[in-house]
Amino acid sequence: MESISIPRADPADIAHDFFPFLRVYKDGRVDKFLHTPLVPPSDDPNTTGALSKDVFISPENKVGARLFLPKTVKPDERLPVLVYFHGGAFVIESAFSAQYTAYLNSVVAEANVIAVSVEYRLAPEHKVPACYEDSWAVTKWVESHSGKQGPDPWLNDHADFGRVFFAGDSAGANIAHNMAVRASNAEEGGIKPLGLILAHPFFGNGKPDKLWQFICSDFNGWEDLRLNPMAHPNVLAGLVCKKVLIVLGETDFIRDRGVLYHEALKKSGWNGELEVVDFEKEGHVFHLLNQACENAGILMKKVVSFLSV
Repeated sequence: MESISIPRADPADIAHDFFPFLRVYKDGRVDKFLHTPLVPPSDDPNTTGALSKDVFISPENKVGARLFLPKTVKPDERLPVLVYFHGGAFVIESAFSAQYTAYLNSVVAEANVIAVSVEYRLAPEHKVPACYEDSWAVTKWVESHSGKQGPDPWLNDHADFGRVFFAGDSAGANIAHNMAVRASNAEEGGIKPLGLILAHPFFGNGKPDKLWQFICSDFNGWEDLRLNPMAHPNVLAGLVCKKVLIVLGETDFIRDRGVLYHEALKKSGWNGELEVVDFEKEGHVFHLLNQACENAGILMKKVVSFLSV
């Protein structure tokens, strides 16, 4: 992730300053301070280990996904499906960024899975719950291929809907959890994920969060199910996934919330397989910021093992 120059501004013109993510001006302008370059999908699997392409289920607002298919896939082979939700505090980043494209290329090539990296609308231009609604719309689009009659041939030909996983990092881990909650609701129907991977999950910081309050169009307090699932053990107990992997980092500024989520899930009565991997001296989303580091490689092996069923 790259930083961009922060423009000088008269304090009198600023309505909200959420450094290092964004600044909102009284006239409605928004400056965002962190940037990862966008890159096109790849049709050269010899370089990336995977083919990729972009699909849009709502072209007018660019809600869709980047799909990844391993170069080694056989014509009749059915593969696990990884539905991935990117992080970025709900306000920055993209499924089409260099950072996430490189990471999903590696996961797909090493784990031999199909990946659907979700592109959802960002706040504050599109306030919560837009990110959740968009992510659910893409999840339902993925589900439309379960009868091999969907709009995308990769999913029709190769997706094994008995082996679907949701995953994400930071705010994306929050979204992944909430998509699993929604999928667990019998009234919603849809995909029933086998597993859930939450890397450095954002579930608040244990105190009032001004950014969360600002980006919510429907703010309803700090025990909001979306933000604080630990306050809703009955919902945690109802998760349909059979296993959950939680990734923590010793110096991550929101590590404690991931620990609390683990403890709450364990105590809730949920009867799946729960695993935590905690990396010493590593901070928030270290595996994305330095994908070549030793611990990122160790985590990749853990993720590959988790997806191998």
